[in-house]
Amino acid sequence: MANNDIQYLQGIDTVAYVRLLENAAKERGQLIPYQTSLDFDPQRDTDTTQTKQGGVPTTSSLETDLEIEFVHNISKVSDDLMTSLLKNKDIEVWIVYRKRRNEQGQYFAWYMRGIVSEDENENDPDDNSTRDVTFTIKGEPQRGWLTLPDDAEEELSYVFQGIGQVTEQDKNGDGTAFVDGDAGKGNADGTAPASK
Repeated sequence: MANNDIQYLQGIDTVAYVRLLENAAKERGQLIPYQTSLDFDPQRDTDTTQTKQGGVPTTSSLETDLEIEFVHNISKVSDDLMTSLLKNKDIEVWIVYRKRRNEQGQYFAWYMRGIVSEDENENDPDDNSTRDVTFTIKGEPQRGWLTLPDDAEEELSYVFQGIGQVTEQDKNGDGTAFVDGDAGKGNADGTAPASK
């Protein structure tokens, strides 16, 4: 039986990663920290010539508007965005939908290349410093599926951490995160699952 439930996507689960194109062989794409909004707007202008038989449409080439706002921060990503603008350097952008996955567990994403064309920085005295970055995208954005690195969830929010020492071999401090299957499990002496 087919599943006819249409799932909706929320803005909080749509995030942007970027990388200067010149660094593609040296580093992975990086999450823009503290994103507050992301506007992705591919568009094609159309015009219609009226004839005696009706309208004949013409279309222009595809243009893509991309604008990302975030709380200003001290990070390599933040500096790379400004470098793209100041030095006219190409930058790669991925828009990742964290709640849309394929059978291989990969995430649906848009990939595009362009430059930062504007970087507005607001510094009101009673609020966080913010940046509003506008990209000029070259060519047609591409759709696909990608694998996020293991630490991607930790970049978006912290994960459960045990009280043990955090080391290179044990990054969770001897702790294990609770999963849905753990509901109702455990007992006082830790020898058996709890009764249902």
